[in-house]
Amino acid sequence: MSELYTSAWQESIENREAFWSRAAGAVEWSKEPSRAWDDARGWFPDGSLNTAVNAIDRHVAAGRGDAAAIIYDSPVTDTVETYSYARLADEVGRVATMLVRLGVGRGDRVILYMPMIPQTMFAMLACARLGAVHSVVFGGFAAHELAKRIDDATPRLILTASAGVEGSRKIAYKPMVDEALRTSNHQPDHVVLFQRDVLAADLIAPRDIDWAAMIEETSADPVPAPAEMAADDPLYILYTSGTTGTPKGVVRENGGHAVALTWSMANIYGVGPGDVFWAASDVGWVVGHSYIVYAPLLVGATTVLFEGKPVGTPDAGTFWRTIRRHGVKVFFTAPTAIRAIRKEDPSASFLREIGTGPLQAVFLAGERADPDTIHWLEEHSSLPVIDHWWQTELGWPGVATCHALGDTRRRAGSAGFPVPGYEFAILGDDGKELGRDQSGFVAVREPLPPGASRTLWNNKAGWEKNFAAFPGWYETGDAGYIDADGFVHIMGRTDDIINVAGHRLSTGQMEQIVAAQDGVAECAVIGADDAIKGMVPIAFVVPRAGFDADAGLPARVIAGVRGELGAVAALKTAYVVGALPKTRSGKILRNLLRKIANGEAWTCPPTIDDPAIPAAIESVIRQDSAKVA
Repeated sequence: MSELYTSAWQESIENREAFWSRAAGAVEWSKEPSRAWDDARGWFPDGSLNTAVNAIDRHVAAGRGDAAAIIYDSPVTDTVETYSYARLADEVGRVATMLVRLGVGRGDRVILYMPMIPQTMFAMLACARLGAVHSVVFGGFAAHELAKRIDDATPRLILTASAGVEGSRKIAYKPMVDEALRTSNHQPDHVVLFQRDVLAADLIAPRDIDWAAMIEETSADPVPAPAEMAADDPLYILYTSGTTGTPKGVVRENGGHAVALTWSMANIYGVGPGDVFWAASDVGWVVGHSYIVYAPLLVGATTVLFEGKPVGTPDAGTFWRTIRRHGVKVFFTAPTAIRAIRKEDPSASFLREIGTGPLQAVFLAGERADPDTIHWLEEHSSLPVIDHWWQTELGWPGVATCHALGDTRRRAGSAGFPVPGYEFAILGDDGKELGRDQSGFVAVREPLPPGASRTLWNNKAGWEKNFAAFPGWYETGDAGYIDADGFVHIMGRTDDIINVAGHRLSTGQMEQIVAAQDGVAECAVIGADDAIKGMVPIAFVVPRAGFDADAGLPARVIAGVRGELGAVAALKTAYVVGALPKTRSGKILRNLLRKIANGEAWTCPPTIDDPAIPAAIESVIRQDSAKVA
């Protein structure tokens, strides 16, 4: 056990004022906060700062303008380009100038619907400089979902690109933006589009504006001064799936965000000025916000912006090649990516041939890392492979092995120990803490540490629901247990949110879409185990009378979900069944369906209405599997 970790965690719980006030000293403030916590205003209540200044300007002012800030590596376009901190300051300043010309100011919202290109980072940081609130929507997300976010955030502008590249596919973004705006109630002033060489897009005058032309037009305008933001002013809104189908806009505040991410880089990952850090995620997700864009730049490190896939761009060695090429010190990816690499290269021949250069550790997050995947990577890389856990709502790790605090304890199947600032408990239905090795609700004691959300955009009541079941505790929505040695084990969701390759998706939302398809009488969507993605959704459909012989029903169901949610939903299997297993009160037994789909042993619960139904469903699955085989 690391004394450094233990003392840090204890102080963060017993004397959080001193702990976080000291951590705040690593951030450059316009006005230094006089205290760390206030019950009404949250963290660093009387402090002010600018996040973009902390991420860029202060490093240039300190004489590190020539240091590498961003390495853009895009195997899908055969591009590698490095941006120094000085060049990044210029690029961000030019985008900020463009935004000001288009009427963007402090507090305005700007939606970014963009791929993994440098311009996306420039735009995020330009918004931060101006005090505008950016909301990044994963590029390629379905138009219907984009429209919901437009109506909730009511942005002044939408920034987009002509296309994204997903493996060998080019995805046109502009048609999806146009469709979203045809169905949304709110209409932004303009759509600003960055034309990519891979695929051009048509502009609709006068609404649409060419990015490059606008940058050129405003090149003589003065670069706007950075806005001084209160610590509790919003930096960004990031939408995550809601159980009702309505997206939840998680709000991140400037002050706590900067302090927490700065602390995490030094004390969890051991990364500082000049180190190369690579988070192989997407800027549309919280990992991308925190550990591609902000955290590495806040500490003066070099961040890798990677536009590619773990396999197929061009092969299963692309991760190791990228790590070696750029001298990555710490690598952060999802278990899904490692499983995909292992499937393509089970003997790790690429890893043996290429090596990992100066890499010191691999961190995994996004969904539960199965022990077999961890052992495989540790065996072939000879590096510590560290699982850790957090959520969009938290913004940074809550459970981890704090590598940089000298803690080396790891247990495959566990995400580690509570990170300083977090006090975890496993609660029973009655809200009482359970003993070691007892499974229950994973909860975090209030107040949540700096960097965690304190509200949802336009939905304060929705945020407060997280604390309603267990007063004084934040209910994470996950189930798990703490073992006899203090390792925290996160076992899965307690509601209908499933984790597909790191993407949180609502099966309830999918059911609404499936139920709306012609010929569907009843349906259920569950998350089944998957060797590559961790979980995948599977639909069970009861046809309406007259549709029993409709061979096209499964395909329509799958197409309906993909059309509403996009390919990220990953629904590829829909079984047509005669009936769904239910309790006598009419509740669908989704856990039973999940066991049947996973091929696990199951028994009929005593509350089931018709004991013959599960066996009939199992027979349908077996017959379908036999056809595939």
